[in-house]
Amino acid sequence: MPDGLGQKLDLFFAAAGQGFNSYALRRARLSEVVALEAQSDGELARMGLRREDIIPHVFGDLLSPPA
Repeated sequence: MPDGLGQKLDLFFAAAGQGFNSYALRRARLSEVVALEAQSDGELARMGLRREDIIPHVFGDLLSPPA
């Protein structure tokens, strides 16, 4: 896992709230997060994403992004 990515995921899930097992969700979607993190900022922009939007994007169908 790239440096700092685990911390970003932890912060996202901590802000999203408790009461669910984030480990299973993280494991299931980690490859998508890593693949998007590997993209350049320009490639992300063409997809309508900023780097800080990656994790909320990947988990957006399950969790609302933290405020």
